[in-house]
Amino acid sequence: MGTDQNLLPLRATHSLHVVFGAGAAIGVLGRMIGLGGAEFRLPLLISLFGFAALSAVILNKAMSLVVVLTALPARLASVPASALAGHWPVAVNLLAGSLLGAWAGASWAVRMRSSTLYKVLAALMVFMAAALLVTHTATLRTLDLPPQAQVPLGVLAGFGIGVVAAIMGGPEASC
Repeated sequence: MGTDQNLLPLRATHSLHVVFGAGAAIGVLGRMIGLGGAEFRLPLLISLFGFAALSAVILNKAMSLVVVLTALPARLASVPASALAGHWPVAVNLLAGSLLGAWAGASWAVRMRSSTLYKVLAALMVFMAAALLVTHTATLRTLDLPPQAQVPLGVLAGFGIGVVAAIMGGPEASC
C-alpha cells in the first residue's frame, strides 16, 4: 500500500472563486485540445490545492467520471451511431486492452510509494505534453497494419492507454 492514504488536502481550503476559476480554466483548456481536463486538473490538485498524489488521482478519477458522463450525450448527438458502427472491432480491441490496463495501473498506483507516484505522474505529464506537441505540429500517417497484427496491437495500445488513465485518474484519456 502507498504511504499517502489521507484523502484530505494538505493545505487549507481555498476560496470558492479560486476553485471555480481553476475549474473553468481547466474546462476551457481541456476542450480546446479535445481532452476532458484530467491532464490539467491533476497538477492543480497537487500544487495549488495541496492534495497528496494518490488522493489527487482518486479525486481526479471521480471528477473525470462526471466530465465523461456529462460530455457523452453531446458527443453521441454530434456523431451518428452509423458512423461509429463500422469501427466496432477497433473499439472492442482498445476497450479490452484499456480495461486490463486500467486494472493494472490502478493496482500499481495504490502500491507505489508517494515519492515514486509523484515522479511517475511528472514523467507521464511530460510524455503527454510531448505527444500533444508532436501530433499538433507533425503530419502523422495512418498505420497500414495487416489484419493479424491489428487485434494484438489494438489490445496492447488499449492497455497502455488504460494504465496511463488509471495512474493519472482520468477516464477520458481512454475515450
